[in-house]
Amino acid sequence: MLKILLLGKHGQLGQALQQTLAPLGQLIALDRTQLDISQAELLSSTIQAIKPDVIVNAIAYTDVEQAEQQSAPAYAINSIALQVLASQAQQIDAWLIHYSTDYVFDGNKSTSYNETDMVSPLSIYGKSKLAGEYAIQQAGCRYIIFRTGWLFSATGNNFALSVLKQAQQKSSLNVVADQYGAPTSAALVAQVTAKCIQKLGSQPLAISFAQQGIYHLVSKGETTWYGYAQYLITVAQQQGFAMHMNASAVQPISAKQYTYHAQRPTNSRLCVSKLETTFDIILPTWQQVVDQQIPLIVNRLSKGK
Repeated sequence: MLKILLLGKHGQLGQALQQTLAPLGQLIALDRTQLDISQAELLSSTIQAIKPDVIVNAIAYTDVEQAEQQSAPAYAINSIALQVLASQAQQIDAWLIHYSTDYVFDGNKSTSYNETDMVSPLSIYGKSKLAGEYAIQQAGCRYIIFRTGWLFSATGNNFALSVLKQAQQKSSLNVVADQYGAPTSAALVAQVTAKCIQKLGSQPLAISFAQQGIYHLVSKGETTWYGYAQYLITVAQQQGFAMHMNASAVQPISAKQYTYHAQRPTNSRLCVSKLETTFDIILPTWQQVVDQQIPLIVNRLSKGK
């Protein structure tokens, strides 16, 4: 039976992964209170005691703004801990599944980014995540790194929840209209992760080893934060969600009008053809993904959560 160790079970991605990974075998899911991955000795001893076949790391330091003020915690979680994780995975011959970000790019490309495009992060967060990618690649373990972005779900803190909460309270909303990407649900990332693990486990080692590497995992299509906000409000309204505004009350602004400490990539579009071809997966559009998740988000907000 496949033994899977999931780290970060209570995050928005971790919660989705618990559902998709549990049917694959024996799932051991831990949260940060059970295992602080910044403690190298504890992390190493835990992995050696469990000896999983697959390690799925859903823990990340994601406070992009705070990382600019205090970089040490970002590097501790996003980079240094990955050195330990990857080293331990190599020692016990386990697969390491990890999640990176569109922030490893500077966003200056005019088309979607491929996995082989030059990386050039603008922020401390992006630099720490890229350092984590390098740590995994240099360790010599079997690995899959999924770069994703614009992640949302009905849990945690994310753009979709924030927009609809504000739509309940305000009569208008200003949203950035010159940054591009594809809203991607935690559920989609979790489903694809499970499919890839299944495929890796069902093939001869030589074939599965050749499939290791970096893959872009986002919904298909593209929009702006402004277009995303309008779509969220429109779909939620169609489902009877009570708000103080409709989509026309969302006002477009430029990123320069929004005060950031950390620079964001203007273009977060990621090409997913490598993932689709290698693992025989057809990814949905961002609209399909949002349509699937809106009922869950609306249900949560309707209960005042």
